[in-house]
Parts: sequence; structure tokens; C-alpha cells
Amino acid sequence: MMSTEIIILAGGLGTRIQPLLGNTPKCMAPIDEHPFLHYLIRFFQRQGIQKFIFSLGHGHAEIEAYLSSCKETLDYLICKEEMPLGTGGAVLNALQLTSLPSVWVANGDSYLAANIDPMAAFFDMCGAECAIALTEVHDSSRYGTVQLATDYRITGFAEKGNLGKGWINAGIYLLNKRLFTGRPWPECFSFEQDYLNAYSSEARFFGYRYRNYFVDIGVPEDLQKAQNELVQYAI
Repeated sequence: MMSTEIIILAGGLGTRIQPLLGNTPKCMAPIDEHPFLHYLIRFFQRQGIQKFIFSLGHGHAEIEAYLSSCKETLDYLICKEEMPLGTGGAVLNALQLTSLPSVWVANGDSYLAANIDPMAAFFDMCGAECAIALTEVHDSSRYGTVQLATDYRITGFAEKGNLGKGWINAGIYLLNKRLFTGRPWPECFSFEQDYLNAYSSEARFFGYRYRNYFVDIGVPEDLQKAQNELVQYAI
């Protein structure tokens, strides 16, 4: 059965787009008449997600105020960082508020317009510890690429900076809660570097490939892209 719980990581500083947003959190960037977060929430609700856990840090008051305005249509909890925990520490902390054996995790600053049901089925079929949604981009230099075996098992991650087309991490994960929390973690760590990259050679990490619309608003040009395009692609 597909997990119906999701952790949204929305605590980033957004330094690269700060000249455009000021102190506004990335996930609250205006897109048409709504913040970016509105489209993420609606996307996951339409795919059967019932419980949201928002991991907040920078700008939490503005995000909390927005979520409060959605409380009649949104079942959510807030997990607030008292000190920076890194993306890994944020996930570990938020997992305490979940109740299911597998939990979705998503970045609060990217959008992949794709059906997540097949990825959930793939996760179960593979007996994965973590499944990662992948998307193909024409220029992977900003992201770094994900290296896959023929059975779609993840064998490693290439560094950023290499030009050309490639499959990248699209910022949506399905995570086996018991296996992740059972590892020895410091209080502050990176989900991407200290978990995915560090354990890729031994853990059962699998990539699920999508060729759907994708945008990551972490840089000014892609925030502008989202402001121009997202509404027409939003599921």
C-alpha cells in the first residue's frame, strides 16, 4: 500500500535567490496568485497524500501563517528546527511525527509533474531502502548526475560541473523509516551527501526515471521559469 505521509523540507535559506525574494522563504516564492508551496501541496494531495509534515527553519513564521490559512483542507504538522540540522537531520527529526513504515520526502523548492504511484510500486517490488525520483535534463552541470546499474539500482553520484544531458535527483524520495533511523547519525548531517552518497555502494537505493516537467527554483533563472510556466504544468 502506498504511503500517505510526506515530509516537506522547507527550511533552506535560499541565498541564491535572496536578491529576488528578500527574506521570503523559497517555498513562498510567488507563482501567479499563490506561493510555490501551494502547488506542491495540491500536487501531493491529488496523488493521495493525506498527512503532511513540514520541516521548517528560516522564515518559519511566514510559512506557518500560510499553512494556518489552509488548515480546513490540509492535515499537517510542523517540525521546527531550533538549530540548523542539515537536510538529513531535518528528515530524521520529522520522522518522529510519522506513523507509517515508509514515508515520502520532498524538497520544498522543486516540482516534478509526475504520477508517484508507479514509483511506490517500484519501491515495494525492489525492497528498497530509498527510492529517488529521477528526471533527465539537458544540462546536468548544476546538479550532478545519478549513476544507475541495469536494474536501476543507484551505484553512485557524479559531481556537479560535468556538462551534458543526464539523469538527476528530482527531489522526491520514498524512504524505509526503520532502515534510515537505524543508522548511526549525528545531530546535523546532509541527506544527500552523508546518506545517499555515502551509502550508495552498500544500501538498496533505486532510481525511478521520469521524463516529465521539472523545475527547481533555487536559482533566479529557474524561479523566473516557474513563474512563467508552472501553472500550465501543475497537476
